[in-house]
Amino acid sequence: MENIAIRLIDVHKGFSGQKVLDGINLEIETGKITVIIGKSGGGKSVLLKHIIGLLGPDRGEIWVDGTQISGLKDSALNQVRRKFGMLFQEAALFDSLNVFDNVAFPLKEHRKLPEAEVERIVDERLKQVGLLGFSEKMPSELSGGMKKRVGLARALILDPDIILFDEPTSALDPIMSLTILDLIRDTQSSIKKTFVVISHDILGMFRIADRVAMLSDGKIIEYGTPQQIKASRQEATQEFLKAAQIPGFTGGSHE
Repeated sequence: MENIAIRLIDVHKGFSGQKVLDGINLEIETGKITVIIGKSGGGKSVLLKHIIGLLGPDRGEIWVDGTQISGLKDSALNQVRRKFGMLFQEAALFDSLNVFDNVAFPLKEHRKLPEAEVERIVDERLKQVGLLGFSEKMPSELSGGMKKRVGLARALILDPDIILFDEPTSALDPIMSLTILDLIRDTQSSIKKTFVVISHDILGMFRIADRVAMLSDGKIIEYGTPQQIKASRQEATQEFLKAAQIPGFTGGSHE
C-alpha cells in the first residue's frame, strides 16, 4: 500500500433510508492530484467527510496510509486527522481574526512554538500563496479569491501529508477560478503532497488533475487520467462530459 494514500473498499452510507454511497471502491495515489467529479448533491461531500473521518460508513473499509480509520476511537482518529489539511468551500475564515491569526491558528492550537517561529512559518505560507504583506488584513477586506488563498495557506500550515479541497472554485468568477486552480497545481508540484479535490466544475478540474474519479449513483463508475476519462465509453460519463462541454471530449471514439 506504499503508493496508495487512501483506499476505500465497498463503502456504503445512507441517511433516512436514502442511499448516498453505494459500494464505493477507490484508491487515491500518494503524491498525485485526484479529482472526484460528479453532479451537485451526488455524494461528493459525504465521501470527503468519510475520508477525513467526520462520518463513518454503514459498511465497508476506509484506509489512510495503511491504517483503517473506520471504527477508530476519537483519540486514534485524531492522530490520523493530523495527516490532513483542508480547504473548505467558503474558506471558513474566522471573521474576527486577521489574515495572520487565521493562518497561525492551527499552529497555536497544536504546537507550542516561539512567536518568532510562528511568524516565520506563517510568512512562508503566505508567500507561497502570493499574500505576503497581507497579514493585517481582515477577512472582510479580502476578495473571494484572496480568502481561498488564505484558506490554502492555513491548510498547509501544519505540513500535512494530504490536502482535501471542497469545491475550491465555488463562488469565483472564471478568471479567478483559473488563478486558484493554477495555484493548487503549482503548490502540489512544489510540495509533492497528496491532493484530493471534489468539484462539479469539470472543465476546471481537468486543468489540474493527475487522476479523475467519476461519482454517479453512489458509485465510482470511472477512474483514470483526464485523457482516459475523456475517451470513456461509459454512457453516464459521456453524458456528463458532453453537458460540461469538455474540450477534446471524443464521446468514447478512442480505442
